[in-house]
Amino acid sequence: MGEASTNAKDLDDWLPITKSRSAKWWYSAFHNVTAMVGAGVLGLPYAMAQLGWGPGAAVLVLSWFITLYTLWQMVEMHEMVPGKRFDRYHELGQYAFGEKLGLWIVVPQQLMVEIGVNIVYMITGGKSLKKIHDLLCTGCKPIKTTYFIVIFASVHFVLSHLPSFNSITGVSLAAAAMSLSYSTIAWAASAHKGVQPDVDYSPKASTTTGNVFDFFSAMGNVAFAYAGHNVVLEIQATIPSTPQMPSKKPMWKGVIVAYIVVALCYFPVSLIGYWVFGNGVQDNILMSLEKPVWLVAVANMFVVVHVIGSYQIFAIPVFDMLESFFVTKMDFKPSGFLRFIIRNAYVALTMFLGISFPFFGGLLSFFGGFAFAPTTYFLPCIMWLVIYKPKRFSLSWFANWFCIIVGIALMILAPIGALRQIILEAKDYKFFS
Repeated sequence: MGEASTNAKDLDDWLPITKSRSAKWWYSAFHNVTAMVGAGVLGLPYAMAQLGWGPGAAVLVLSWFITLYTLWQMVEMHEMVPGKRFDRYHELGQYAFGEKLGLWIVVPQQLMVEIGVNIVYMITGGKSLKKIHDLLCTGCKPIKTTYFIVIFASVHFVLSHLPSFNSITGVSLAAAAMSLSYSTIAWAASAHKGVQPDVDYSPKASTTTGNVFDFFSAMGNVAFAYAGHNVVLEIQATIPSTPQMPSKKPMWKGVIVAYIVVALCYFPVSLIGYWVFGNGVQDNILMSLEKPVWLVAVANMFVVVHVIGSYQIFAIPVFDMLESFFVTKMDFKPSGFLRFIIRNAYVALTMFLGISFPFFGGLLSFFGGFAFAPTTYFLPCIMWLVIYKPKRFSLSWFANWFCIIVGIALMILAPIGALRQIILEAKDYKFFS
């Protein structure tokens, strides 16, 4: 037993999430901002165009409150067993549902979210680099998006070798600052441009069927925008904890700051973007802004810096899972060589998938509904009901069941709308174009 616990401690000291536990509360704030305010914010005006004014505003506000509540639940559950910390989402799942079932419920969904986000960020980074090139070099020969995705990926072949969650703090801080900056540019430049003369707020699709599918797809886009839950326990694992000062106190302080920033980014971008462009807005609001050229180029540069940090935030839990699997199940020795192979292979895989399927809007919605809705909207509530067993018909019981019903509806409906959108976008698509 003594040798097993020593080996477990040595492994914890090597794995990227538990290697360093010296984070401060503000680390939690900007890690959460970086995880949450990602590429999804740029698609929110497009989601508003599919939903319309009333339903759009209602879905945005409701999602903000539901996800803040479920995030609070996860922060509370991190140390609910005295002397034990649930450092990873799947460890909490195993405690709630049992060793095997917990793994099967949580790991596939969490991996789908994290790998899905990384693929979407590969596409976003590449498209933003291409936009910068096209804006600043109007007479230049056009270059394929593929090459820009490869350029973006080359940064991650280097950054992915930072050893622990805490070692990406500088990258994450820069990313959080950039997300606030480009969100502000997006809504301020839209407001400056003013309402377009031919603006139209009627539904985007011309048929009832089209409108219904668009509505489903837009809900997935909104779900994608609230993605931080998949890494919240991993972020909390980096904060020191004592009986006098449990990690949930600094973590929650950081979450509140992060959610204020989220509101300052999401609500102005969605509402002003839709108000200015109406149903003609593109699935990335920055693509709708053509002038001033230098400002749009700067905003796209900010997007690139942000998705570099965001990619790392979502990649580190995947690295942690893969490295743990190879050491504990495949009997590999924890070494720099193993880490080098695993991390480079992962970056190469997400780059290849990003090059192969660059359907930005459809992918956002599909991943948002299929994978984000469970892990963000209702899985924390189910765990809460299983572990704490609140009294039937109490406020906590009603709140959790409400979130579960909303989340399940999202999970079923959003991918249906997204698949239709991907099929429509794929009709004119050529591989590696």
